[in-house]
Amino acid sequence: MAIKFYIEKELKGALGRAGTLETPHGVIHTPAFVSVGTKATVKALTPEQIKSTVAEVVLANTYHLYLEPGAERIKSFGGLHKFMNWSGPLMTDSGGFQVFSLGAAYGKELSKITKITDPSQMIAERSLDSETPRLATIGADGVSFRSHIDGSLHYITPEKSIEIQHNLGADIIFAFDECTSPAENFRYQEEALERTHRWAERSLEHHQRLNLENPRGLTSVPALFGIVQGGREESLRKRSAEFIGGLDFDGFGIGGSFAKEDMETVVKWVNEILPKEKPRHLLGIGEPEDLFMGVENGVDLFDCVAPTRNGRGGTLYTSKGKVNIRNAEFREDTGPLDQDCQCEVCKNYSRAYLCHLYRAHEMLGGTLGSIHNLYFIINLVKHMRQSIIDGNFKELKERFLAEYNK
Repeated sequence: MAIKFYIEKELKGALGRAGTLETPHGVIHTPAFVSVGTKATVKALTPEQIKSTVAEVVLANTYHLYLEPGAERIKSFGGLHKFMNWSGPLMTDSGGFQVFSLGAAYGKELSKITKITDPSQMIAERSLDSETPRLATIGADGVSFRSHIDGSLHYITPEKSIEIQHNLGADIIFAFDECTSPAENFRYQEEALERTHRWAERSLEHHQRLNLENPRGLTSVPALFGIVQGGREESLRKRSAEFIGGLDFDGFGIGGSFAKEDMETVVKWVNEILPKEKPRHLLGIGEPEDLFMGVENGVDLFDCVAPTRNGRGGTLYTSKGKVNIRNAEFREDTGPLDQDCQCEVCKNYSRAYLCHLYRAHEMLGGTLGSIHNLYFIINLVKHMRQSIIDGNFKELKERFLAEYNK
């Protein structure tokens, strides 16, 4: 096995657990929040600054790195760890979410969290007459897409996705899948699910073949996570959890775009079925309320761009909720952003200074905001982990959310 996962303590009356995930580049203490470094960089931060947030693991994006600078080029530099100067655990996604972004979601504001009651988000039945132009086309064997950079045509199969990720050299990689929206109809959800299952088998088979060949010439090989899909349909989600959970994956991802109102139910359906002894990753989710939900329902890993995206835009997390640091009320505020936070930003800079940086459009504002937001979210999940060990998770959840949602 490329990784080893141990459960230290389980949450009474729920699926949550605290554990450790050993990888070739270090240990991840779970549950854990994974910092997103899409293009081999957590935007606006150096690796040293990422470490200052107490981050243990970074996730990079297969689609973007395939297009620029290219997986073969990264391989020639000794892999992604050396290329980006990150010595800790690394993960890469499969590119499946980009298929969704360039396909069904193209031209719509569909994301990981979707309001299915919004008519503008509904996806119509596909027809030649009504088809909205898309940059990605899904077929039985893979996906053809045009680069968002130069319009060049590319074709990704499960085998190619796995080869790209092996070349990147992450510790944990994901099977190629088709991410679907809860706004899709049942017929298409079922069709996409069967396709994802076929691709999962092909991904696993090719991964095992490459591991035997060990083309990277390394002493370690990546772990492969299979992805559960199925939208908001109970029968499909459970079918997918049974199927993917029955394959010889090292761990599992829970994928798809979710309706906010039923995400908790979907996660619980899946994690009640997936093998208990293997780690589970909830893909693309990272708001505090959702993190508590996921941890309580057995999620071990989370990733999301929200902390750094919000940080660059001036929306900063505090124990009392989010604040827009640009607001005039902070211009004379000499206090720290969050009195309870121990990050380098809160220890060294005032709200007034942060407000100035953003209002003056200084790059340092985005850097400091990203450092704080990452620290806040990563350490919130660390507190959840410790509360499971200490037996007071429920109390932490109630206390934090009562203050955060005031």
